Amino acid sequence: MTRRVLVTGASGFLGRDLVRSLETEKSVEYIAAVDTKPIGGFDKAEFIRADVASPLIQRVIASTGVDTVVHADLTSSPLSVGGRSAQKERNVIGTMQLLGACQRVEAVEKVVVRSSTAVYGNDSSDPSILREDWSNLSEASGYSKDLADAETFARDFGRRRSRVKLTILRFANVMGPTAETSMTQLFSLPLIPTALGFDPRLQLLHEQDAVQVLRKSVVEDHPGVFNVAADGVLYLSQAIRLARRLPLPVVTPLGTIAGDVLRRFGVIDFPTDQTALLVHGRVVDTQRLKEVFGYKPVHTTRDALMSFLESPRASRSSALKDWQKELYEFAASRFAAMAGGPAPRPYVVGAGEDAGQASQPPAEAN
Repeated sequence: MTRRVLVTGASGFLGRDLVRSLETEKSVEYIAAVDTKPIGGFDKAEFIRADVASPLIQRVIASTGVDTVVHADLTSSPLSVGGRSAQKERNVIGTMQLLGACQRVEAVEKVVVRSSTAVYGNDSSDPSILREDWSNLSEASGYSKDLADAETFARDFGRRRSRVKLTILRFANVMGPTAETSMTQLFSLPLIPTALGFDPRLQLLHEQDAVQVLRKSVVEDHPGVFNVAADGVLYLSQAIRLARRLPLPVVTPLGTIAGDVLRRFGVIDFPTDQTALLVHGRVVDTQRLKEVFGYKPVHTTRDALMSFLESPRASRSSALKDWQKELYEFAASRFAAMAGGPAPRPYVVGAGEDAGQASQPPAEAN
């Protein structure tokens, strides 16, 4: 049986690599790569510039005659889409519109939704290893709430169209030589913020394993909800040592402030509500992935981290400009002062293109 596939979020690294992987599949006769950002370099796929949050997405699905829809357009990066409001519209409204369109197009036989283990949130009372049936999401907020809402829409769609094969994939934080995620940004920093007194466990997923799981979801039938993560975990302190970076301990109540400072200066696009990951960590059970889905990740958590750290991109990004160095010094001193330490020193922009221009930090950083 040949398939006609539509992939949303085709400009993202996962959507892009999935499209390229499907182009080599003999069982896939047509691929529609959908995104609002233009992207080229495909041999077989047809790029369609469209917004999944628009009602016009139904026309795209109907006119292309696709029978399989892969929704890979959920984003954890608010700055990349214009802020938190735009992120929520894309994640929640976009998923609702897309699934509503799939419901009205009878040709659709399979839907794959790429979610994230961030749907479980981060709470000190959570189990040490989270299974797919864990449903205590009452405290979810921000990006985690987006994912919970998107999965609710998906399950409701599955009940209304019971003959459609629905797969929900909860990916751990993806890393690799080409991955562009908040976690790769975090480990690009020379100084990595940590929660004072906490050493959370991190579980990652190599980008190649992520693409392979998505590909198998398209060419094979695997309905259900699956945690997708690599074997093994790393403590944050171990990961920092492997990265040859230095930790920047921050008093726990100031963690959100630290995240805001780094995000507002454009140093890292890490959702504020996800900073709790660096306090409590998150590890999920992958038994269903191996035994029911039938896939065992090739790369371990350590492999995923090292594949990024050994890439040229990581070494280039770890070298800070002068203004960035002084930003870190300012942030460290300000956090220390708020915790009862010495008063912060005046902030002065360092040498470089802004040389000679002294200023106080923006009001948002206070």
